[in-house]
Amino acid sequence: MNSSIKSAANLHEKVPPDWYYRSIKRNLLQRIWHKKRFSVVSSLSEKSDRVLDIGCADGVFTNEIAKSTHAQEVVGIDVLKDSINWARSKWRGKNMKFLVGNAHKLNFRANYFDAVYALEVMEHVSNPYKVISEIKRVLKRGGCVIILVPTDSTLFRIVWFFLTNYWWARIWDGCHIQSFSKKNRLSKHLKDAGFAIEIDKTFWFGMLNVVKARKK
Repeated sequence: MNSSIKSAANLHEKVPPDWYYRSIKRNLLQRIWHKKRFSVVSSLSEKSDRVLDIGCADGVFTNEIAKSTHAQEVVGIDVLKDSINWARSKWRGKNMKFLVGNAHKLNFRANYFDAVYALEVMEHVSNPYKVISEIKRVLKRGGCVIILVPTDSTLFRIVWFFLTNYWWARIWDGCHIQSFSKKNRLSKHLKDAGFAIEIDKTFWFGMLNVVKARKK
């Protein structure tokens, strides 16, 4: 395991391998939160043959992506080996495969995917610019990228403080190492990398920002 994957895995060492699957099953608030995420992202999805899901965790969202894109091949990558192993077992037999991978150096050839997703991932990576550059490299010309991040709004910071200090999200404390605010817009990073922005909107009372962009 290379050093960047190892350091990211260490940062998330408290996260159970089936965190999203378990949370949605057991926690009503989590179920409501994620159902809205599924709905918004699915509404932006388009039919694609090959799709990459960066930071797939236990594959719950990857499964939603597979359904919304009707893709023939969906690849999920994550730094957490235990989550990848769990996803492989849970979603066996579907048109999905799961690999341990590094978002900063995607192990795929250039111009391979029709669509790339990075959903609540960019706040966890050490170099968002490098990740965006890699996304652009593996994406076909005309392909789309959909990225979802917390906005770091006042409301989000208040909610996140209480969740990570007093409630179920304590395992995520310290895992957000990037901040996306009005001054540090995700869409600006994508535009600077040469993407054409198609949709840039917030939801969940301004706490989440989703951007859909296209490779020129």
